[in-house]
Amino acid sequence: MAASKLQALWSHPAGPKTIHFWAPTFKWGISIANIADFSKPPEKLSYPQQVAVTCTGLIWSRYSTVITPVCLICMQDHNSQALEG
Repeated sequence: MAASKLQALWSHPAGPKTIHFWAPTFKWGISIANIADFSKPPEKLSYPQQVAVTCTGLIWSRYSTVITPVCLICMQDHNSQALEG
């Protein structure tokens, strides 16, 4: 049972053999770094950087729903970036 589920994941159009899996996986690093910035004093934050993170999150979360295959991992990551910024 578990082997068939792993095989299905491995062969999925947005599975680990594709960029649709690895790009958002590593992009979560930006989200984690952005959350780590919450502990910094406000004068140390880069407002242009926060605006850029928010804008890219909004733009690319829409794009992740229109590409084939639809990349839900990517959409979740971009939505979190839009909310963090």
